[in-house]
Amino acid sequence: MKVQDKVALVTGGGTGIGRATCLALAERGALVAVNYSRSQAEAEETVQWIERQGGRAIAIQGDVSRDSDVKGMVEEIAQQFGTIDLLVNNASVTRHIPLGDLEEATEEVWDELFDVNVKGMFYCARAVAPYMKKSKQGAIVNLGSIAGQTGLGSSLPYAVSKAAVHGLTKSLARALSPDIRVNCVVPGAVATRWWAGREEQMHRLAPQLLLQRIAAPEDIASLICTALEQEAMTGQIITVDSGQTL
Repeated sequence: MKVQDKVALVTGGGTGIGRATCLALAERGALVAVNYSRSQAEAEETVQWIERQGGRAIAIQGDVSRDSDVKGMVEEIAQQFGTIDLLVNNASVTRHIPLGDLEEATEEVWDELFDVNVKGMFYCARAVAPYMKKSKQGAIVNLGSIAGQTGLGSSLPYAVSKAAVHGLTKSLARALSPDIRVNCVVPGAVATRWWAGREEQMHRLAPQLLLQRIAAPEDIASLICTALEQEAMTGQIITVDSGQTL
């Protein structure tokens, strides 16, 4: 299924991997809804970039951890574009906590990370599913992380939340078949603002990877587009990490 003329919702679409995905989808002819929670200026800038290239896009605010926000956002997109064909569940948050510091993994941290990273993806999938089932060719890509495979990462709750995303992908693939395909793209280290203040650490990591490079957001966006278009694939966890986990 080509993404051309399809309506795509990208959560957290104003920055990083989300922005790169919005631009890649628009370049392929999709109509893009750029969701943001707080990054309004970045989301509107992403829309402007798309429009300057002759594409169609809107910026739309919504906190994915709030089911009411998600339902309202999806209804507004459907009113403007007629339907929703594609969903990229990209919005995620983290807290930087040393893995061994269990006391800092408070109830508040667990709730925040699971509300956005896991429940938010479910809320979005549930809200778009009725539109996708009508066309019988919807596609969803969730953004996981190698933290969910290795147990390492910015914090223990973050790693566990991403492992949950991998599990959510498989369960949704079963629940929404045969009309909607659900896959998960699992990045390793990616050069985004998540490395802000720790750029030196990122540069030290690169030579240790098999491909000796940190992935760019565009690398991840390219694979997301492929996963959306691949009609014979669902329930898959696809890693793109320059060989980091091999």
